[in-house]
Amino acid sequence: MAPRSPSTFPPLPRSTMPRPPETPAVFVVEDDTDLRDALSFRLRAAGLPVRAYATAEAFLAEHTPDMLGCLVTDVRLPRMDGVSLIGTLSDRGNRLPIIVISGHAETPLVVDAMRAGAVDFLEKPLDPAAVVASVRAAMQGASTAASLRSEAARMADRLAVLSPREREVFDRFAVNVTTKQVADALSLSPKTVESHRARLLEKLGADSPSALVRLSVLVALFSPHAGEGDPERPESGIS
Repeated sequence: MAPRSPSTFPPLPRSTMPRPPETPAVFVVEDDTDLRDALSFRLRAAGLPVRAYATAEAFLAEHTPDMLGCLVTDVRLPRMDGVSLIGTLSDRGNRLPIIVISGHAETPLVVDAMRAGAVDFLEKPLDPAAVVASVRAAMQGASTAASLRSEAARMADRLAVLSPREREVFDRFAVNVTTKQVADALSLSPKTVESHRARLLEKLGADSPSALVRLSVLVALFSPHAGEGDPERPESGIS
């Protein structure tokens, strides 16, 4: 009996057909059209395939656990925010490293996102080179979280020179997003908080208030007692 040619074999049932391997890509979830387009353009210009979505729900509709690459998501999104998205992906067995982007007023959400599993965070206005570098590191399997932990550890000596009040103000910047909120939380005047902040910038070598907030977030995340006894979130702040 002559052997059958490949074309005469019956087709495999759909459920057993092998799926083509996923192509690594950068998945951008951003509701701001201009920012989404700008991010996509910069990443493509760097030679990275991009798939962009306006909402977390749109991304989840296409997500599969075998997706490869990196997810870049805004922490503040309509309906489902970035933190909830990360939690949902974790429940699905997600393997994508996740980078969150945020505005200055969203630092409490950034802390939540990092604790939920994000590997890095970037603050608006975004530095295109920093975005590309962070994405490449994540896609190559570099431990961005380990790098952030090392950065926080290097802060120990600098933090040791702070007065108790300066340390209180510093820690508050991880959860209170404005000078007034920090002042209200510590029963200080805004002018006093601004004075403490100026000294913190000098002592910690931070070149801007946003850099100071970043350092505060890192310490809140990676100090030995991170997550224990965090200052209460302000009722009027970002929840």
